[in-house]
Amino acid sequence: MKLDREQRRAVLGHPAGWIASGFGSGLSRYAPGTAGSAAALIPWLGLRELPIVAVVAIIAVAFAIGVWASNVVIGRLRISDPGVIVCDEFVGQWITLLPLLIWPVHWVWLLVGFFLFRLFDVWKPWPCSWADRHVKGGFGVMLDDALAGIYAAMALALVTRI
Repeated sequence: MKLDREQRRAVLGHPAGWIASGFGSGLSRYAPGTAGSAAALIPWLGLRELPIVAVVAIIAVAFAIGVWASNVVIGRLRISDPGVIVCDEFVGQWITLLPLLIWPVHWVWLLVGFFLFRLFDVWKPWPCSWADRHVKGGFGVMLDDALAGIYAAMALALVTRI
């Protein structure tokens, strides 16, 4: 869904809009979810240098902030799950990449993790599909992608160990 000028102002006119839109990456005209997932790789390069406990804590805080920011944007746009919200992609992508903190692996696995997350985010196996349909508001926006990230993390852990 392409936002008109007024909607873009409504999103970017509040700090929550900048957070929810992945600092503007969700404003991409084409595949904003993919753009958000790609943008999530940039801060990951710094996160991967931290201890895994710190990264998990940061992901949990990002999830909570994402719920708040998503609720603000949903309220400002009056759309239940606008495509401009990609903070959920950030969290899902970071969850996906957690196995890369445990085992030293080649950088190409970062790209594999990116594609696995996109696959599970689009496919939405249960309970992702259930959360997407039944859990509303900012929590629902964040939850289905966090669950897709868990699936993708399990797949990434499996393929990196084969």
